[in-house]
Amino acid sequence: MKIKATLLDQIRKHGEATYPEECCGLLLGKSGPDGNHVLALYPVENRHAEQRERRYTIAPSDYLAAERAARQQGLDVVGFYHSHPDHPARPSATDLAEATFPGYTYVIVAVHQGRAGELTAWHLSPDRTRFEPEAIEIEPETTSVDQT
Repeated sequence: MKIKATLLDQIRKHGEATYPEECCGLLLGKSGPDGNHVLALYPVENRHAEQRERRYTIAPSDYLAAERAARQQGLDVVGFYHSHPDHPARPSATDLAEATFPGYTYVIVAVHQGRAGELTAWHLSPDRTRFEPEAIEIEPETTSVDQT
């Protein structure tokens, strides 16, 4: 996964803002032969009915809204992110059971006592039996240069 540091910071801040509940959102960008290139985030409300400190749900309407927002920017949905309050940034058995998109990137941020920590990326194996670690490549921030 390629991503700018500012987007990773936004994921961390989202996790801190929703602590002790899990945050969630979608990754927008482009898929290519070298992996997913994340160019924007689409944060959504955790719609899980209970145990939101251990579970998250993205409503179908939120997913559709994210797809529309991505299309408007010339992008695609390329993955999801969520937080693990007071747990490691590793996929849980529930994460694996609910994952359905092998081509997507799954980002998890650990939030311990309200402070974001480790952030990891994963992809679902083609046979959907496990998550495999995915490298996070930080892209340089673009700066505009005054050419006058």
